[in-house]
Amino acid sequence: MRLSDIMSAMQLGSYAEVALVLFMAAFAAIGVNLLLRRNAAAWERARHLPLEPELAPTPASPHPDTATLAGRR
Repeated sequence: MRLSDIMSAMQLGSYAEVALVLFMAAFAAIGVNLLLRRNAAAWERARHLPLEPELAPTPASPHPDTATLAGRR
């Protein structure tokens, strides 16, 4: 028995179909979640985050581990 006979008997095409159905279900769930009005307050708050200076991230000092790695070069 050859390897091609074994692989063709496994019917691997069904795995691709199952993966496609799972991906489409996840995509639809995310799309429905985005379009629901119950999340409108959270989306409105997130929409203004880049414009509010008090919520903007401040530049941080480099991480101690990266500073020691840079000194070793």
